[in-house]
Amino acid sequence: MADYIVRATAANKQIRAFAATTRELVEYARTIHNTSPVATAALGRLLTGGAMMGSMMKGEKDVLTVQMKGDGPIEGIIVTADSKANVKGYPGNPNVIIPPNYAGKLDVGAAIGYGNLFVSKDLGLKEPYNSQLPLTTSEVAEDLTYYFAKSEQVPSAVALGVLMEKDNTVKQAGGFIVQLMPFAEEKVIDALEQNIAKITSVTNYLEKGYTPEMLLEEVLGDLGVEFLDKIPTKFHCDCSKHKVSKALIGVGKKGLQEMIDEKQPIEVNCHFCNTHYVFDTEELKKLLKAAVK
Repeated sequence: MADYIVRATAANKQIRAFAATTRELVEYARTIHNTSPVATAALGRLLTGGAMMGSMMKGEKDVLTVQMKGDGPIEGIIVTADSKANVKGYPGNPNVIIPPNYAGKLDVGAAIGYGNLFVSKDLGLKEPYNSQLPLTTSEVAEDLTYYFAKSEQVPSAVALGVLMEKDNTVKQAGGFIVQLMPFAEEKVIDALEQNIAKITSVTNYLEKGYTPEMLLEEVLGDLGVEFLDKIPTKFHCDCSKHKVSKALIGVGKKGLQEMIDEKQPIEVNCHFCNTHYVFDTEELKKLLKAAVK
């Protein structure tokens, strides 16, 4: 199944909901970053949540950045998404290996540790919208739930999951975000809470062959779910040699001259997609001419 996000409403628009299947993009991220199983799970959950959060934005050029910065051995995770549900991200330490948690599962919370969640939305205004909150469980879904409640004042239920194969490739990945609108009636809230309480892990449903639509029917079925649209989601990095050139020009004449004096090509690596860009001495000299100071 190709990765996609489905958007829906329920209970006469008193609820809005998103669900995603993201196995391909999470597996791609695992491949390019060569992540350990626990790093794959942590990054995969945040990529899935970030993709759905990106799809909530309206503007063509809107960009969302979500960062979980804790004191755990993964050394933080950063994810960026746009309104078309293109998403990219990377962990600080992709090779982290820690014991399973008490339930025998990958211990994402311990890998991330205690710290803060940072969310930035660049909506084309003078200043981006920034939010900082303490991490709760560091298991990702609960932290995004807390963010929606505290920073956006939107009661939400977030579920995210990544299931690994025995060969450490990604078997299943996906999730959902269900949100109550301010005018939601008490009986709708109660019914939704009862439905969500019955949900086991997202990957259990994905393993049974559930699609994102079926996931939302499971959560919202008796509340009159109405599907609005379905959008593809993928791991996409918009880096380029041109963009990296502009960043190098920003180093300034002194810094560029020092690179030229080394008489060796320099290599610049994109953290998000691990693409390497090489600049030889002649290219650096051209950038030097373009530098202001």
